Amino acid sequence: MGGGPLAGIKVVELAGIGPAPFCAMLLADLGADVVRVDRPGAGSDRHDLLNRGKRSVVVDLKQERGAAAVRALAARADVLLEGLRPGVAERLGVGPRDCTRDNPALVYGRMTGWGQDGPLASTAGHDVDYIALTGMLHAIGREGGPPQVPANLLGDFGGGALYLAVGVLAALLEARGSGRGQVVDAAIVDGAAHLGSMLFGFLAAGGWSTRRGTNLLDTGAPHYDVYETADGEHVAVGALEPQFYAALLDGLGLTGEVPDRDDPANWPALRERFAAEFRRRTRDEWAQVFAGTDACVAPVLSMTEAADHPHVAARGTLTERDGVRQPAAAPRFSRTPNAPPGPVAAPGAHAAEVARDWDVPADLLDPTPGA
Repeated sequence: MGGGPLAGIKVVELAGIGPAPFCAMLLADLGADVVRVDRPGAGSDRHDLLNRGKRSVVVDLKQERGAAAVRALAARADVLLEGLRPGVAERLGVGPRDCTRDNPALVYGRMTGWGQDGPLASTAGHDVDYIALTGMLHAIGREGGPPQVPANLLGDFGGGALYLAVGVLAALLEARGSGRGQVVDAAIVDGAAHLGSMLFGFLAAGGWSTRRGTNLLDTGAPHYDVYETADGEHVAVGALEPQFYAALLDGLGLTGEVPDRDDPANWPALRERFAAEFRRRTRDEWAQVFAGTDACVAPVLSMTEAADHPHVAARGTLTERDGVRQPAAAPRFSRTPNAPPGPVAAPGAHAAEVARDWDVPADLLDPTPGA
């Protein structure tokens, strides 16, 4: 509701978990006025950062009055976001046809794991299931080991929320010319596969093996990996280009002493040398050794440590609001800068002001009618 390139854009978010709320948070970070429609009895948690920068009303979508409230908001919105199973919004009376009847320019964003159609569309799933079917989970991990779950960053947020955001913004741009909105079907299974476009290209060209942990970018190469240090911490090494690799060898004191890295047959021996050298010093000592160089070596920091790194601190990448450390809005804009992150919305706290600002009948947004 402050600065940012999306100032003036109105978004309705039907409360859910994970990727759809993150997409709505991102739009709010960029300046959109996001009204979250919470369910009766929803709890308030100041640590739920996915609800920051939004306003909240409480309606019961199982009652016609609640569905009418959502339709009234949708009639004045630019975007509606929902993360329900296919068909649920329609049964509740807030599906695309219901919400575009009085607003044909509405962009209706739908966030699911499997998509709106296909054999699995109506079944349950979570991030790990969606990335499993795309080949992406199989690609992550070390040689001889099992696939490694990348938290829920690759599926829910990378392949889901960010693709929903891109789709919604693209549809908004198109609607400026056509005057007509459309449904955005954002499926995590689609987005996660799309994220792997470069790897699929490598695979087609014979430059990528489905044998996990044997490739250039999946810990197969010793110059693109993480190494344990003397204190049990780790450093990340990404010395791909020859000049960066030379700086790595120089920092390790190995110039002229190692086998040719261009022959993968030498990778195991190289890895042993690198591992032995990195175990000689602590993580922070290595950070000092490589500071100011182009060796592409970085300390692996925990989330509690990251805010204290000079670069992260200088850019304000992490900030604090109401005693909660959190990421600042991204990306950044030269002419329409983002406002600082807004407070986490308490369920139902903004019914009166949303009714006023959006010109919606106040009784529809009253969580306790007749009281």
